Amino acid sequence: MKIKCDICKTEYSVNAAPSGRVRCAVCGNVWNVSKRPRRSGLLVFFASLCALLAATVFAVAVIVTSRRDNPEKRPLVATISDVSTQKDDNNIPRMVVSGTVTNRSDDIYAFPDLIIVSYDATGAPISRQKFMPSATLLDAGQSVRFSHTLSGDITGVKRVTVELLDITQGGKK
Repeated sequence: MKIKCDICKTEYSVNAAPSGRVRCAVCGNVWNVSKRPRRSGLLVFFASLCALLAATVFAVAVIVTSRRDNPEKRPLVATISDVSTQKDDNNIPRMVVSGTVTNRSDDIYAFPDLIIVSYDATGAPISRQKFMPSATLLDAGQSVRFSHTLSGDITGVKRVTVELLDITQGGKK
């Protein structure tokens, strides 16, 4: 800590902050030095907590923004063209979902697994079934048809959607 004489402006460096009256060695002036108020430990903790919270909110905002599902930026798009019911060899009704996957980019992409999700009348998912289509790569602008027969009971299924599994920049070939 540095202290300064009010009269001759001589500066002194001291290890510990003196408290009370001090005398200048040059001019003999005596003056009062008070200790600087210490920062409260609670205040420092609160400021650190606020900084950590702000950093966390910023990191979450960056992650959410970078992962936002923007249909305009997705290179591969899956669409359902037909949902029909057929009976299998045991005369049990099965749902057949058909559609296409289109590569809207100028690059070649590895064909991802597809997930067929069936929903009930309230919009709650009933089942999720993953399958791999026959194609392995999709050229730029290419579309590939798919057809998948759902296993299990189709009673109560009111809506069906198709999703691409883990389509990221890392899956790009």
